[in-house]
Amino acid sequence: MATTIKDIAKALGISHSTVSRVLTGSKSVNEKTKEAVLNAVKELNYIPNMSARSLKIDKAYNIGVFFSTISNGTSPFVFQTVINNVYKNIDKKYNVIVKGIDMYEENTINPKNYDGILVVSQKIDDDDFIKEILEKEIPTVVINRKVDHDVINVYTDESVGVYKGVEELIKNGHKDIAIIEGAMNFDSTKMRRDGYLKAFNNYNIKLNKNLVLNGNFTVKSGYEKANELIEMNEQFSAIFAFNDEMATGAIKAITEHGLKVPEDISILGFDGNEIGRFITPSITTIKRPIGEIARIATDLLLRLLNNEQDITTKKIYIESELELGNSIKDLN
Repeated sequence: MATTIKDIAKALGISHSTVSRVLTGSKSVNEKTKEAVLNAVKELNYIPNMSARSLKIDKAYNIGVFFSTISNGTSPFVFQTVINNVYKNIDKKYNVIVKGIDMYEENTINPKNYDGILVVSQKIDDDDFIKEILEKEIPTVVINRKVDHDVINVYTDESVGVYKGVEELIKNGHKDIAIIEGAMNFDSTKMRRDGYLKAFNNYNIKLNKNLVLNGNFTVKSGYEKANELIEMNEQFSAIFAFNDEMATGAIKAITEHGLKVPEDISILGFDGNEIGRFITPSITTIKRPIGEIARIATDLLLRLLNNEQDITTKKIYIESELELGNSIKDLN
């Protein structure tokens, strides 16, 4: 049986994508790796499949942007911000095709149809999809959550950002804090939960589980869950909503009950959504730089397509920051 690129990669303990880049003359692979690959080519008697190589030259001029889901939990803010930044920064010769991973059928991704793929991964269930496109040697960048695959990965640690935000509530004297969480199957929900639990633990604040409700990242769910909280026979001075859309819905519910933000109930959001700057009061939020993440990822994907960036480049971490509004009352 003829030696393949994967045989060379396995022998050297490197990715088949790296071997492929050496054989196509990419300058992004270091000299030591390049020399090892070329030596292995001789030793294993590798003969390039010229017909397959000629097919690779054909470009589809399509870039795929795959979200975990488009209709079931992805907030409009995240969706619009990612797409806007991809369009702003992508080479205009490429078409951008937007799809949901939850709608794709296994083995339907064809390298002839996509020159590169940007995965906006929101849950661990995406790993099979990521594995499939990497096996098909489609240049790929994954954003939003940290993944273990041998792939360029641009992300932020949402638990760290949430810790900062909840700490701001605590430092302003809030101890009875209600929580409106996001979609249960999203990794971001788990990370944000880890963040507030760590803050509660470090400041010796007891979690009242009755004050923890599940939303789904929509304005409507924030409104409905805030109504439930207000109608409970439980005491709380603040609500932390897992995104700004739910925080906005919560403010509407609070107002409809004849209460005021932040005089009666303080609000903390997440995302840095522009909507939070244009309502009264403006929302204090943890700003996740999803626009910057999408911009960096698009640039890296283009560099991959132009053989300027080696696919073995690993993790790029972007920090979240606390953005102060007027929605938190100082109880001290």
